[in-house]
Amino acid sequence: MIVEERMTTFINSMDLGNPEYLNELEKYALETFVPIIRKDMQAYLKFLMVQCQPAKILEVGTAVGFSALLMSEYAPDAHITTIENYDKRIPIARANFEKYGKSDRITLLEGDAMEILPKLSDRYDFIFMDAAKGQYINFLPDIMRLLSPGGLLVSDNVLQDGDIIESKYAVVRRDRTIHTRMRDYLYTLKHTEGLTTAILPVGDGVTVSVKR
Repeated sequence: MIVEERMTTFINSMDLGNPEYLNELEKYALETFVPIIRKDMQAYLKFLMVQCQPAKILEVGTAVGFSALLMSEYAPDAHITTIENYDKRIPIARANFEKYGKSDRITLLEGDAMEILPKLSDRYDFIFMDAAKGQYINFLPDIMRLLSPGGLLVSDNVLQDGDIIESKYAVVRRDRTIHTRMRDYLYTLKHTEGLTTAILPVGDGVTVSVKR
């Protein structure tokens, strides 16, 4: 935990919750070990949707569609383009968009984001990164190209349950590449001309970057 667990539980207890269909989908994801955004990140994402009311959203990492559906719920005029590479989750996400009446407002692109992002030409006023953490740094050049001036880039799970502050030799060997790349990503976000970035201890850590 980045923030003390009792404090997180207290904060989450104040939340009004989500529509029942999202609660059902969250329950399914937890039971089937599909990673979705944490409760405090859900609250923050809902706040950003209501505050910004983006018209065009790009999401990198669909999973079973929970976060895309949540964003669609709280930014009802937005069109969302979401990218997913894991073939076992793609039909589940697509079925969920159809089931909950969102398929006309959510476009699911199937495949590797490294191959899809260079082919996109639209501009997005909100981009949500929640895919393979070791690839964030590699996605960034195209993400910067696709982000509209004044747009927000939100990247989830950037603090690795607190391990990001440790030496790479203090984390298990299999996680060292991700650890190094995430540190590079955070440094790049904070030092890229034209971006203003805040790193927040929400959920498993989130960055919020605005393109000036």
